[in-house]
Amino acid sequence: MDALDLLLQRSSMPRLIDPPPNAQQLHVIRRAAVRVPDHMALSPYRFIEYQEQGRQRLGDIFAQAAAKAGKSEAEISKAQQQPMRAPLIIAVCTRYQAHDKVPAFEQLCSAACAAMAMQQAAFAQDLGAIWRTGWLAQDDYVNAALGCQGDDHVIGFLYIGTPAVPIPIKPEKDYQELFEQG
Repeated sequence: MDALDLLLQRSSMPRLIDPPPNAQQLHVIRRAAVRVPDHMALSPYRFIEYQEQGRQRLGDIFAQAAAKAGKSEAEISKAQQQPMRAPLIIAVCTRYQAHDKVPAFEQLCSAACAAMAMQQAAFAQDLGAIWRTGWLAQDDYVNAALGCQGDDHVIGFLYIGTPAVPIPIKPEKDYQELFEQG
């Protein structure tokens, strides 16, 4: 896929099925994650991949978080099933490094760029992907269960798989009101 087409036609794909990325495709996705802007080469991110039985373990964590949050039985069940919506889920976490020239906000931006780079790498290989957040990404129990310590946290879950339907291309946004001359 042409790089400009990839950027200008980016669209999330929520309907994902097997197969997951193969070994070569996953290698490309991982390489893309670590090519993002990263001031002082701090690698202020960490990725946890959930496939096969790992998705069930992630579902268990989500269900436990829902129960601890006082959610209804239906909401607990829904949380349990969320990782089954794609054959691969990558949790994208911050991993802040103390540095006087690189504030935490800039490191967060680098982790967010890594998530988008992985999503774009998936699209470039005819895969589908969607970056999900929601309350589970912000939940203290989920963050602790995924090994986030201190100020680190989950910035999102990247769901990746084979598109179940053609990827819908969103209409272009009018950018003119968002840009101004300085």
